[in-house]
Amino acid sequence: MKAGIVSYGAYVPKYRIRPEEIGRVWGEDGATRGKGLGIMSKSIPSPDEDVITIAVEAARSALLRAGIDPQDIGAIYTGSESHPYAVKPTSSVVAEAILAAPDMTAADYEFACKAGTAALQNVLGLVNTGWIKYGMAIGADTSQGAPGDPLEYSASAGGAAFIAGTERIIAKINGMYSYTTDTPDFWRREGQAYPSHGGRFTGEPAYFKHVLTAARRMMELEGTEAKDYDYVVLHQPNGKFPRRAAAKLGFTDEQLAPGLLTPRIGNTYSGAVPLGLSAVLDIAKPGDRILVTSFGSGAGSDAFDISVTDEMERFNRSAGPLVEDMINVPEEYYVDYATYVKFRGKIRRKGD
Repeated sequence: MKAGIVSYGAYVPKYRIRPEEIGRVWGEDGATRGKGLGIMSKSIPSPDEDVITIAVEAARSALLRAGIDPQDIGAIYTGSESHPYAVKPTSSVVAEAILAAPDMTAADYEFACKAGTAALQNVLGLVNTGWIKYGMAIGADTSQGAPGDPLEYSASAGGAAFIAGTERIIAKINGMYSYTTDTPDFWRREGQAYPSHGGRFTGEPAYFKHVLTAARRMMELEGTEAKDYDYVVLHQPNGKFPRRAAAKLGFTDEQLAPGLLTPRIGNTYSGAVPLGLSAVLDIAKPGDRILVTSFGSGAGSDAFDISVTDEMERFNRSAGPLVEDMINVPEEYYVDYATYVKFRGKIRRKGD
């Protein structure tokens, strides 16, 4: 494959809430619930933030870091399960905001939490054929959880953008593999405000079957083992599942930790793996190898084998905020439950 990642950018909203605060309202032991999920706090979008604003911030960082003219972007695909509009694309708004040229292709993707990696596969393909010079793939979400539902302890917000190209590649794509089945573990019908989940289907046969199968097949195709990688980034609906999956694949906590963000910011859904990969790229050195595997309910996984190139030494990471800096916020940004539900629109005026 000629195409690779030439730049990336990320964005995480600054507001936070702790599981203990959610549990306080619902009469549950939030500390126990949070500990059980492996989550200490989660990010919250402010009232003027949504998938579009998150995507725009991430996209602008990606452009600045590589010094790419937005007029050279030939495709923008945004993956999310919380697009602001049911009928109107997120990607066209992003294109306008970053001053991209109108002679381009843009579309929104949806496949639960793996829509962002599906978008990345597509822009890599378009660049690889020579049809476009650069393509941008974005994974972002402001995920939903019904009041009092277990999802409320983990559903959060954030996203990342990747630019694919053939010149000045900082992360080479050695291979890709996808595994998809019809497994109804999580869904939200048109018009419903909050998703439903299939309980016992969540772990097996959903998350673990797809993540482990895709990751193992990727390593088989590349002739690698866990010890051949410096980092592994897995989809992280909570803090427990990726740790169990990594251990089953033979990876250590040291390989997993840099890209495991859910314990500190919650599950960003389509943004989870893109943000995890961004956090790894923030610290990666030339020669480092990364195994990435996403997961989307419904259900499927996309796996990538990635090598960091010498170009990373010349890459301007400082032109955009580092993921670690966006995760660490002062205590003043931790809010109470009333503020949280106001921000998330869970309290509506009569007639709204």
